[in-house]
Amino acid sequence: MSLSDPVVLAQALIRCPSITPEDAGAMDVLAEALGRLGFTCHHIASATGGPSIRNLYARLGREEPNFCFAGHTDVVPVGKGWTTEPFAGDVIDGKLFGRGAADMKGGIACFVAAVARFLAKGSPKGSISLLITGDEEGPAVDGTVKVLDWLAARAETLSACIVGEPTNPRFLGEMMKIGRRGSLNCRLTVFGTQGHSAYPHLADNPIPRLLEILRRLTEQPLDEGNAHFQASTLALTTVDVGNLATNVIPAEARAGFNIRFNDLHSGASLERWVRDTVALVGGDVEVTVEISGESFLTQPGSLSDGLAQAVTAVTGHIPELSTTGGTSDARFIKNYCPVVEFGLVGQSMHKSDEHVRVADMEALTEIYLHVLDAMVGPS
Repeated sequence: MSLSDPVVLAQALIRCPSITPEDAGAMDVLAEALGRLGFTCHHIASATGGPSIRNLYARLGREEPNFCFAGHTDVVPVGKGWTTEPFAGDVIDGKLFGRGAADMKGGIACFVAAVARFLAKGSPKGSISLLITGDEEGPAVDGTVKVLDWLAARAETLSACIVGEPTNPRFLGEMMKIGRRGSLNCRLTVFGTQGHSAYPHLADNPIPRLLEILRRLTEQPLDEGNAHFQASTLALTTVDVGNLATNVIPAEARAGFNIRFNDLHSGASLERWVRDTVALVGGDVEVTVEISGESFLTQPGSLSDGLAQAVTAVTGHIPELSTTGGTSDARFIKNYCPVVEFGLVGQSMHKSDEHVRVADMEALTEIYLHVLDAMVGPS
């Protein structure tokens, strides 16, 4: 296997059907490749959230700075509608097909190919590391966060990190992520007293209270956004009574919503706002809140500038510095070092016939090589 060719390693990874939480040999394929380049590989398993998850931390060198590439080998289920074999890794008309080609086995292969090309010219001034998890598409409780805890216990630090998620909506060089919005999920259960609809005064209907709570939560925008973030949003995801009878006032009414929030808020401040709003309406209401990630911003600086310059040098495009989209494992890494995200084009990720352009893989490898030259290359 030629490690300087990203397509070959990407094909080997795609041929491992590593649907979360299964590894299917993907980490062994990656560790074997990195071992050939001189990396010391550590396999870190965790099972606090259910099935055992395989993670990999590999490092070349012992000195600072420690520049890290981060990503995941797990993929989402195949689904229907494929016209190619999802785990074959076929190249057809200049495109690499397969589940994970875009999200994000293709990006990991570009990491490794860039390192191989870098090492062909000499040794790093410092260290290069890869932090790869098998639990990004799943609950994300046994993945990157566990590896970061493991590193902290060893007093091992990361100096800067690129997460190779497919950040580009349409073409390579269009967008890089310098932050992400936070995500809060909330479920409300309003309790009342069941009764006959002909005698509403003998019942306590929970539905009007639920509707009033939702009205208060949605009547005004959360904010108007700022220089780096779009406005925060609250999206209702379910309103459910489950009442099949036409003459019965139900005893419970439920709703769920998701808030994607910028750095004008925190998960804690939004939870207080939700609970205060519920209290204003009153009654017996159960509020359950889960915060899956806080908003964060890596201020534009040497890392984002260096990556943007590399993107422009290779593609001719000036990438937009964005915070749009969902969450990623960068939300964990940002507590340890500056982190930005840049990878392949994501138009087909999680879809049938997921694919990336082979030319884009070559260009991304060169972009990562430029970054390595800037971060750990000779003075």
